[in-house]
Amino acid sequence: MPSDMLLAAVDALPLPGCEEARPDAKVLIGFGAPEELAGFAARPGWNVYVPGHAAEVRQAVLAATARGEQAYVHVPAESNAEPRPGATDGFALVREGAAGVVLAVGATLDPVLRATAGLDLAVLYTAVVRPFDEVALRTAVLAADHADVVLVEPCPRGASAHHIAGTLIHVPHRLLALGGPDGLDETELARAVREFMR
Repeated sequence: MPSDMLLAAVDALPLPGCEEARPDAKVLIGFGAPEELAGFAARPGWNVYVPGHAAEVRQAVLAATARGEQAYVHVPAESNAEPRPGATDGFALVREGAAGVVLAVGATLDPVLRATAGLDLAVLYTAVVRPFDEVALRTAVLAADHADVVLVEPCPRGASAHHIAGTLIHVPHRLLALGGPDGLDETELARAVREFMR
């Protein structure tokens, strides 16, 4: 049985001649292919969406076609319990905290929130990794007591690490990059984050 996430992507694709879609839009949809996600994230000129809920999948596809983007939408089998408003617009603060920052991408948000419960960590969420929201990340890191960043994404570990390093090039910081199966395993996330934080 197809996942709700994949059905949402198919339903959101515009029909030929649809006025809401620009003819120059190129939207590719990948289902459960983390290596493919990492490949598109490394390609210049592509917007890369990693929705964490079926409603965010629809939002990403509709936005990309309406703006005429060259976009890749990664559709995982897993999803968060609830969609987040504005998730495809950049990084959004989900939980405030001062001891460091966790950036959760797509369907990793729910496991991240459970794994970091009780810790004084700011949690950012996004369903779009390219373009990378440098301003939101830098703002959150500078507001924290420690420039410690945990990146949790559904693609292979460290796919966005170089963007974080570039964003924080003038900010001495530490980075823990988690990805793949570790990004969805609540127990592994909790252990890794607790060992990393000061």
